[in-house]
Amino acid sequence: MKIVIFLLFTIYGSLFADFVFASQADDEVLRIQRAYENIKDISGSFIQKSHIKDLKRTDTYTGRFFIKPPKMKWEYRGDNPQTVFVTEDHIIIHQIKQRQAFQTKFDRASYGQAPMALLGGFGNIKNEFDITSKTKNTLILKPKGPMGNISYIEIITSDVTTNATTDGKPPVFPIQAITIVDNRLNTIEIHLKNVRINTGLKDRIFNFLPPEDVRIFRR
Repeated sequence: MKIVIFLLFTIYGSLFADFVFASQADDEVLRIQRAYENIKDISGSFIQKSHIKDLKRTDTYTGRFFIKPPKMKWEYRGDNPQTVFVTEDHIIIHQIKQRQAFQTKFDRASYGQAPMALLGGFGNIKNEFDITSKTKNTLILKPKGPMGNISYIEIITSDVTTNATTDGKPPVFPIQAITIVDNRLNTIEIHLKNVRINTGLKDRIFNFLPPEDVRIFRR
C-alpha cells in the first residue's frame, strides 16, 4: 500500500511540475510578445561568446547593436572589427580591416549565418518554435521547421516587468540573453547590456555606405 501511495505521489508530483513549467513558459512567452507589440526600436551593447566544441575554443566579442524591425545592425569591436547589416531579404557582413564585404540572401534558412537576427523576430515566437520552460526565467525554443543549422535556442528573460512603472522608469526589454545551439553542439551566447527601447533610431543607421576601396562580394 505504501508503495502504491508513493508511486501515485510521484506521478502526480511529476504531472504538477510539468503543469507549473508549462504555465511559466506560457507566461514568459506572453510577456515577450506583449513587449514586442510596443517596440519600435531597440539599441544597446552586447557580449558574445562563441564556443566551437570540436576545437574546444571560445572566442569573446563585444560591441553595439541597433534593431528597428526588420532592419538590424551589429557592430563588433576588437582586433578584427566588423559590422553586420540585416534586412528582410539580405545580410551584409563588412570586414573593416580586410576592406571587404559579403552580401547574401537572408531568410529563415540563413539564421546560422547571423543568429543575432533572431532578436528581431521574437514577436511571433509561438508560430516559429515549440517552447518549454527550463527554469522560471529560462525558456527552451526548438524550431518547428528547418532554421539553418540551429538545434535549439535558450532564452534568459528579464526578471522585471516590461511595462513602464508608476515611478516613471522606462520599460525594460524582456530578454537578457540568448544562447543558440547548433546541430554539432557549438554555441553562441549573447548577453545584452544597457538596452534602450523606442529612442527613435533613424533609418540611416541601417544603411551600408562602404568606403570606395571596399570590395563587395555578392552571392
